[in-house]
Amino acid sequence: MKTRFASISLALMTLMLSGCMVGPKYAKPTTPLAPAFKEQSPGTSQSDSEWKTATPSDGVIRSNWWEIFGDPQLNALEEQVTSANQNLKSAEARLREARAMIRFNRASLFPTISTAPSVSNERFSANQPYFPSSLANNGSGDFNLPFDLSYEVDLWGRVRRTVNASREETQATAADLQTASLSLHAELAFDYFELRSADAQKQLLDDTVKAYTDAVVLTQNRFEGGAAPKSDVAQAQTQLDAAQVQDTDVTVARAQFEHAIATLIGQPPAKFTLSAAPQTKVEIPSIPVGVPSTLLERRPDIAAGERRVAEANEQIGIARAAFFPTLMIGASAGFQGNTVTNWLNWPSRMWGVGPQLSETLFDAGRRRATSEATQANFDATVATYRQTALTAFQEVEDNLATLRILESEAEQQHRATASAEESLQLFTNRYQGGVDNYLQVITAQTIALANERNDIDIQRRRMDASVLLVKAVGGGWKVSQLPKL
Repeated sequence: MKTRFASISLALMTLMLSGCMVGPKYAKPTTPLAPAFKEQSPGTSQSDSEWKTATPSDGVIRSNWWEIFGDPQLNALEEQVTSANQNLKSAEARLREARAMIRFNRASLFPTISTAPSVSNERFSANQPYFPSSLANNGSGDFNLPFDLSYEVDLWGRVRRTVNASREETQATAADLQTASLSLHAELAFDYFELRSADAQKQLLDDTVKAYTDAVVLTQNRFEGGAAPKSDVAQAQTQLDAAQVQDTDVTVARAQFEHAIATLIGQPPAKFTLSAAPQTKVEIPSIPVGVPSTLLERRPDIAAGERRVAEANEQIGIARAAFFPTLMIGASAGFQGNTVTNWLNWPSRMWGVGPQLSETLFDAGRRRATSEATQANFDATVATYRQTALTAFQEVEDNLATLRILESEAEQQHRATASAEESLQLFTNRYQGGVDNYLQVITAQTIALANERNDIDIQRRRMDASVLLVKAVGGGWKVSQLPKL
C-alpha cells in the first residue's frame, strides 16, 4: 500500500508540475506559390537556355556570393563590411539581447529562492493595551535567517509558451541579422559597380574631350586657311565645352558612391580613397534562382517573418492561460532566535510550506480583450509574412526580367554604338574633304557620345541587376542556419 501510495503521489506531482498547454497548436502559414518563376519560363527569350531551375548539383550561391563577380577589390571591401559595419554590430548586439531573454524567461521554470537575514530590536510603549495585561512587556528582539522559496506550477503552459516565444524571437532576430548582412553587402556591391561605371564614364568623357579638342584645332586650321567659316570653330568649341561639363559632372556621382562605400566599411569618408579603375566589359555571372517554393527557405527576411508568426501563436496561448487558476507553491525555512547565542540552535529552526491557488473572478473583460488582441496580432503577423514572401517573388521576377531584357538590349546597343562611331568617322572625313559642313560632324559626335555612354550604362544596369538578383534569392543563406535554441 505504501508503494502504491508513493507511486500515485509521484504521478500526481509529475502531472501537477508538467501541466498542459492551452492555446492553438502552431502550423506554418501557407503562401501563394507558382511552380516556376514566370521570367525564366520557356519562350520568353532566345537566351532562355541560360536560365534553368537550380538543382542540388548546380553551382549554388555560396555565403561569400560577391566572389562570383571575380573582382579582388570588391572582395576585399566586402570582408571589411563583415568586420566593421556598425549596423551589423548593432544587429549582432540585438541578437545577444534576445538570447539573454531566453535565459531570463527559462528561469521561471525553476523555483526562486531568496534570503533576507535581519537583526531587529523593538521597544513597545508602556501605555500600549495588552489583552491580557499580564503579557505586557517593554519590547522584543529577533535574530532571523530565513530562506524563502516561490514556484509557479506551469499548469497551463504559460511559462513554457513564454520560453518558446523568446526562442522564436531569438531565431527571428538571428534572421534579421542575416537580412541586414545581406542588404549591406548587396548595397556595397551595388555602390561599387556604380562607382566603376562612373570611372568608365569618366574615361570615355576624358577621351571625348581630347577628341573634341583635336576637332577645335582642325576647324581653327581650316578657318585660318580659308576652307571653313568661323562658325565651324564656334560649333566645335561649344561641343568641347559641353563635353567638359559632362566630364566634370560625372565626378559628383563618383564622389558620393565613394563616400557611401567608406561608411559601409566603417571608415570616415575623409580617410578613404578608392583609386579609379574603369571597368572593362565583364562577364555577367550565372545565378541559380531555384523555384518559388525554395525561396521560402532561402530568404532570411521570410524566415524572420515565419518565426514571428510562431511567436504570435505562443502569445495567444499565454493570453488564454490567464483564464485559468494560477498555482503557486511557497516555502520558508530558517532560524529565528532572540539572542546571538541561541540564533542558530536546532530548537530555533522554523519552516512552513503550502500551495496557493488564485483565480481572477472579474476583470471587466481585460483578459478577453488581451486574448482578442493577441489573435489580431497573429493575423497581422501572418499577413506580413505572406506579403514578405510575395515581395520576394516580385524581386526575383523583376531582376530576372531585367537581366533577360538587358542582355538583348546590350547586343542592340553594341550595334548602335558601332554604327554611330562609323558614321562619325565618315562625316569627319567628308568635312576634312570639304564635302559636308561641320554641323554634320557635330550631330554625329552627339549621337556617338550618347550611344557610347548608353553602352556603359546598360552594363552598369546589368551588374546592378545581378547584385539585386543574388540579394532577392537570399545570397546563399538557408533556413537551416537559424540557431537551434
